[in-house]
Amino acid sequence: MIRAFSIDDVRAAEEAVKRELEPGELMQRAALGLAEVARARSDEDDRVVVLAGSGDNGADALYAAAHLARLELNVVALLVGSRTHEEALAAATAEGVVRIEWRSGKVPAAAAEALAEADLVIDGIVGIGASPGLPEHLENLPDLFANDSYVIAVDLPSGVDPSGVVAADCLYADETVTFSLLKPCHLLPAGEAACGQLTVVDIGVPEPDSPVVVRYEASDATRLWPTPGAFDDKYSRGVLGVMTGSESYPGAAVLGVTAAVTTGVGMVRYIGPRRATDLVLGSVPEIVSGPGRVQAWLLGSGWDGHGGAPELVDGLLDDILPIVLDAGALDLLDEPRSAPTLLTPHAGELKRLAQRLGLEHTQGVPGARAVADALGAHVLLKGATTLIVPPSSTGGPLVSQTDGPAWLATAGSGDVLAGMIGALVASGLGVTEAGAVGVLLHGRAAHLANPGGPVRALDVARCAGQAVAEFL
Repeated sequence: MIRAFSIDDVRAAEEAVKRELEPGELMQRAALGLAEVARARSDEDDRVVVLAGSGDNGADALYAAAHLARLELNVVALLVGSRTHEEALAAATAEGVVRIEWRSGKVPAAAAEALAEADLVIDGIVGIGASPGLPEHLENLPDLFANDSYVIAVDLPSGVDPSGVVAADCLYADETVTFSLLKPCHLLPAGEAACGQLTVVDIGVPEPDSPVVVRYEASDATRLWPTPGAFDDKYSRGVLGVMTGSESYPGAAVLGVTAAVTTGVGMVRYIGPRRATDLVLGSVPEIVSGPGRVQAWLLGSGWDGHGGAPELVDGLLDDILPIVLDAGALDLLDEPRSAPTLLTPHAGELKRLAQRLGLEHTQGVPGARAVADALGAHVLLKGATTLIVPPSSTGGPLVSQTDGPAWLATAGSGDVLAGMIGALVASGLGVTEAGAVGVLLHGRAAHLANPGGPVRALDVARCAGQAVAEFL
């Protein structure tokens, strides 16, 4: 599992280590690690421009510039902050680094020329204490880079919101070098795309106890998977009740049920309108049609109304069983339930849901958090980066997954994901774990369905079993 920590916790962890070291030792470790990465990305005759701001990131960049100049690279330090770390600047200039100042106003001709000719740019303008957005005099800075410049950000690309919540104008890096601990912006949509490749240099700062963002990996799926034993039967492995599909959209039921069965739940009980039921039985004959005892429910995929069983739906919300609410079922909930609940909206559905509830925030992490808090439910916000946001009362971390190819943006993909997650909840996983592992499975199955090319949602559902076998 990949973990990212709050800015306050990162600062506290670094300060605790600094107290055990000689003054400046931690910064020297960071600068040396940064220089080693930069040297690995450069050739002997490359021209390097270091963008040095006022804080520790600027100092890291300047000390790294000294290391690179010592290796006989052509290095220019462009001083863009209101002040400069004098010891770091002295170390750089002592090694022959050329100094150019651009504190405010228009770009000096020498600075523009250096950036236009740079093969490698090291972005040390601002750090984790900065506000989102670039300083005013640097707003057009990206336009000055050569098209083929390789940009390395120190800790995070300048302008990115360190908390990863607010989207803002920023630099886009080819690679971000961070030190020991990941920050939220490295894993959340508002910052991750700007980071490029993420490289973690260990400088000896131990992880705090509680991450604020996590990303599940294949090894987590292996660890958590509800693998049956010799004495299990179909009932002990979990029974998922599925109420999906409608006369207008019967295919949603086929997709979700196929995904659930192929993911490996013990049994699926399906309830839906006649047309959808006939199609599901024709495609997945091992399901049981009609009500009965279940361990969890999946509702809503393909609904136009209550999916043909309104007399059953209302009572389920008062039940103590876990429920996954997708698509048309998102409008059922007006207040918290007493049992685990997972909502699976895409961005448009989240906005409509938040507006229906009269919430101030309707989009992204703030919108998902507002809905989660209002309904006491976990919100799985689907997208290129899929987020699982728990209610604030749980104190749990956000989950951020980027496992699937862009080809998954296709009709029926969400129905398949809902079926996978429902199967895992019925098999005994908590809603957070089921959501995260389900997204992992969804992405892996998509890669298997047609590597590197377009995929049908049904093919993704049918590849779930093969993906599970790979995890195990």
